[in-house]
Amino acid sequence: MAKKLFIKVQDIEIGIKNIDNQDYICLTDIAKGQEGDDHIRNWMRNRNTLEYLGVWEGLHNPDFKGVEFDTFRKQSGLNSFNMTPKKWADSTDAIGIISTAGKYGGTYAHKDIAFNFAMWISPVFQLYITKEYQRLKEIESNEHGLEWNVRRILTKANYTIHTDAVKNYIIPKTNFSKAKEWLLYAGEADLLNIALFGCTAKEWQEANPARALQGENIRDMASINELAILSTIESLNAALIKNGLDRKSRFQVLLETVKDQKATLDKIDVLKSIKKISETTFLDYKKNKNNNDEK
Repeated sequence: MAKKLFIKVQDIEIGIKNIDNQDYICLTDIAKGQEGDDHIRNWMRNRNTLEYLGVWEGLHNPDFKGVEFDTFRKQSGLNSFNMTPKKWADSTDAIGIISTAGKYGGTYAHKDIAFNFAMWISPVFQLYITKEYQRLKEIESNEHGLEWNVRRILTKANYTIHTDAVKNYIIPKTNFSKAKEWLLYAGEADLLNIALFGCTAKEWQEANPARALQGENIRDMASINELAILSTIESLNAALIKNGLDRKSRFQVLLETVKDQKATLDKIDVLKSIKKISETTFLDYKKNKNNNDEK
């Protein structure tokens, strides 16, 4: 789970948690400062609210218990009907609303549901929350965009170190003509690509022809974390080349380094593990290619 964020709406600090790569907004905070008690419970016992929650869960949660939901829906509207976040989650296996304990405890709901609750509280308040949330997302997007560009520049700088190692320590040991030296550079670049992305540059191009035609390559689609790792293994491979390690040994070292660093970086910030632009994965491409070959 990522660190907790906050937005401030009409002098009320509202917490946001990233749960399973989705933003959950604190309903407890939204209800602060509002007149009356038990706003969340009163909102949840409303028939329109239950209808909305049921549809949301049906769209996003394959384990949602529809039978139990139908029972609640039939009971809603009765004076004796009562609903709480815990009762809702325990009875239907719902995932849209979560109650947590501890220092930052409270009732959190997926942003879609939180906005619905805010609308029930006050349409004006809901507009302010939506606007402030969008502002937060724009700030995050700009920060990640800047960091991605910086990482991309660093990998290009380290690539020079990498190519110099090929030029000074690999090419002199071969009989390649000047016209074919590019094969050695490409081969070492693909050693890094396979260790990090699981495919060569050519394989990625074949899997993503439209992006390749636009001049994009496998590294242009990398996540921030992948670019950080790429920068590391470029320098590492250059050092291994200078120390005379053979290609097979270097690949094993690179592969282990990628595995260890990816586990650490993705744990620190899962958002930075998301690729800059989604693309057809090499595994999907390979699967489709094998199916076509069998035909």
